[in-house]
Amino acid sequence: MIALEDRQAMVRDIGIAHRAGARLSKACEMCGIDRRTLHRWKADGQALESGDRRPMAIRPTPAHALTPEERARVLSVANEPRFADRPPARIVPALADEGIYMASESTFGRVLSAEGQNAHRGRAKEPKQQRPATTHVANGPGELWCWDMTYLPTKVMGRWFFLYLILDIYSRKIVGWEVHETDDADHATRVVQRAALAEGIAARQTKPVLHGDNGATLKATTVLAMLHWLGIKPSYSRPRVSNDNAFAESAFRTAKYRPEFVRHGFKDLDQARRWANAFVHWYNVEHLHSAIRYVSPSQRHAGQDHEILAARHQLYLTAKAANPRRWTRNTRNWTPIGAVTLNPENPELIKTESSNQHKTAIAA
Repeated sequence: MIALEDRQAMVRDIGIAHRAGARLSKACEMCGIDRRTLHRWKADGQALESGDRRPMAIRPTPAHALTPEERARVLSVANEPRFADRPPARIVPALADEGIYMASESTFGRVLSAEGQNAHRGRAKEPKQQRPATTHVANGPGELWCWDMTYLPTKVMGRWFFLYLILDIYSRKIVGWEVHETDDADHATRVVQRAALAEGIAARQTKPVLHGDNGATLKATTVLAMLHWLGIKPSYSRPRVSNDNAFAESAFRTAKYRPEFVRHGFKDLDQARRWANAFVHWYNVEHLHSAIRYVSPSQRHAGQDHEILAARHQLYLTAKAANPRRWTRNTRNWTPIGAVTLNPENPELIKTESSNQHKTAIAA
């Protein structure tokens, strides 16, 4: 339905184009209407004065509509004590079993809606989906972890080894990993327990949040029991959102694109574990991570990134002062990365956390 102002503008523009030599059919096509529509608007004087009158049209009552008596009977039956807590989908079949047909389920629903009675019927409360918050903000190491499992190829076609990995989202440090021949909840339980022991989670007042996908292994009862015992809060990816666990997926991609990765398959479990151990050491200690201003995850995890980045900033300032004509803009940004957000659904939460961290840095 085209608004009155748009109709008037179309008629005016089409008239100008037609008088300038444009074909009327082409001018109407450019405006998205048919030539017959334009003629109808012009023939009906009120079409360009009062707009579309179809919504205000008085239409006759359909011949098959319920009479007032039938509507009253439908309401009376729906409000009988035996049907008072039942929806129309249950009322109509019950009446049919008694040899009574009054109206369809949809008609019952429309009549009840018109009377304001089609709310959730019965004593049971209407189910509500209370989904936990998926936005988490890490202001330091040990606050937010993510974990996942990936397949490692073997020399035997169809056989795989399984790499379990836990990553600290704030520092990007791999805090736990294991490689096994099978995908089992007991392996996932053990890697969580070892990571918690290595990071001293028991001595911390604030326990980390552990985010993962909705895989059966990561949601197994034994895993949940271990998380509860350690005080770690589980978090899961949203349904149908493939990049909710992007931090772990990114680490797996880095691992499988390393030159040392055995693309044609590991010959045995020991070789896979040796490769994983070497990769974790390189990733944590030697790898200058682009997302954290090119410091290593271990350096950021230990809080050394501020000192390193400050030294880089001072070096760049010295280089600029020595030869300012080579610097047309400011020096490279070596400001430490602040809070890291997982699944930023709530911009206000992120803004608040970043503001608080900025104030803390200024006070320090």
